[in-house]
Amino acid sequence: MARRAAADAPPPPPPPDPRHSHGHRSGGSGNGQTKMRVLAWVSIGLTSVMVAGTLTAYTLYRDAFGNINEKSVKEDIINPRPPDTGALNVLLVGSDTRAGKGNARYGQQLARTADAGGKRTDTIILMHISPGRDKARLISFPRDSLVQIPKCKNEATKQEMAPRRDMINSAYNSGGIACTISTIETLTGIRVNHFVEVDFSGFKNIVDALGGIEICLKSGVNDRASKLVLPAGKSLLNGEKALGYVRLRKYGDGSDIQRIKRQQIFLSKVVAKATSSDLLTDVGRLRGFIAAAAGSVTMDPELANDTEQLIQIAMSAKEMTAGGVKFTTVPWGPAPDDPNRVVWKEPDATELFTSIKTDTEPVPAPTATTSAKPKVAIKPEQVKVQVLNGTKTVGKAREVADELAKQGFNVVGLGNFEAPGGVSLPKSEIHYAKTVETAADHAVALGASVLPKPQAASGKVAATNAQPYTTANPATTAGAGPKKGTPVIQLVVGEDFESVKVTKLPDSVNNSTITASEQKNVCT
Repeated sequence: MARRAAADAPPPPPPPDPRHSHGHRSGGSGNGQTKMRVLAWVSIGLTSVMVAGTLTAYTLYRDAFGNINEKSVKEDIINPRPPDTGALNVLLVGSDTRAGKGNARYGQQLARTADAGGKRTDTIILMHISPGRDKARLISFPRDSLVQIPKCKNEATKQEMAPRRDMINSAYNSGGIACTISTIETLTGIRVNHFVEVDFSGFKNIVDALGGIEICLKSGVNDRASKLVLPAGKSLLNGEKALGYVRLRKYGDGSDIQRIKRQQIFLSKVVAKATSSDLLTDVGRLRGFIAAAAGSVTMDPELANDTEQLIQIAMSAKEMTAGGVKFTTVPWGPAPDDPNRVVWKEPDATELFTSIKTDTEPVPAPTATTSAKPKVAIKPEQVKVQVLNGTKTVGKAREVADELAKQGFNVVGLGNFEAPGGVSLPKSEIHYAKTVETAADHAVALGASVLPKPQAASGKVAATNAQPYTTANPATTAGAGPKKGTPVIQLVVGEDFESVKVTKLPDSVNNSTITASEQKNVCT
């Protein structure tokens, strides 16, 4: 009983590893992804062992996690940072540098001499785990994307570098992981909570610890650049061949975008295998897998040393199956001035980022304005909305109305609201008719989709310059719209308005998304 009690108690975090090395990333876009998949899913196995009450076995896992390499970069991030929403956002990076043990054999001769050929993030992925820890989306950023790089510290000299327009993977070249984090944060508005890096050798170790990954090719491969020879059809790849596969460029149309798609399918298979019962119930294999994963990565000390957080993530992640993991490539198009580069498609990319930023902890609906009787959930398309501009920003009502319409709300009108004294309304408000029984419930449904959540009050306000709302791109809605007699809810936009929650993503995002559980028999 004493052993069980000790096993059930929250474990102390492992001591910081004195080897604060600059770990490098794996060469393929899947490498950083593979590493972080390891953290989230390996934690599940760790928790399973703890729940079994085996203190000795748990100690083995804790010691394995103690092998994680650390690197602190907080002091080198010099740009304002987005707010934390309660989600877990981890930047996964893989570097094309050949420095480091076991990595020099890859690439051209110049690149084999430490960092003589430069280094760039060959992989840039943002892993978003929802605040409820019940779903995950991994966003791949094409390394050939032309973007605005913010001001950053030079990694070697610590001197500030001016902003510039460049390929996104060049941020790492001079500014290191701190500049890469700042670049992602300024471009997306998403807070990066942690980062994980993995090198070529680490990637191979992880795949080997899983017992290999099976892939399927539509045609055979004989590529000297990636050191890969494979027949058409199915093949079980060990670590060495898996590295060649995720780095493969001379296959299909040879594009970085197509390579990202292959890597995403590969990582889907990693997710499935890492969460299989065969691994989680085999104590010896699981410990080897954790050791291979932990010793092959570098991450920020806040994550590496917080065993309790890893366990908390694992406890909630037990409910997350492979079907709850999605891989998405940022919507893109060819750069107008350079067909060899890409730019992000707007407003689609922004809507994808907004869906991540607005994935916040659900706020309990107020009970004072609703009856105790259970009711059917009210869908956005069943809510009629009049949007009023309470600010001095011209066109704000239409801007917000367009956002609501895209998410399926039935926007029926626009207008202005004059606050007392002629000043801007500080905070957004929701108003509904006192005399309509269901109006409060419709107000709650609207309020749940606006950030920050407005205060709702009975009694409507007077609108000025009221007019009907029309849009050239009406949202496609499913199910029935508002019934006859449905109340019109007023949203009065204040200065604090941030965004409408994005739950319906554009087709370009959905078409570039795959679900992990659906990739078992896919051939590329």
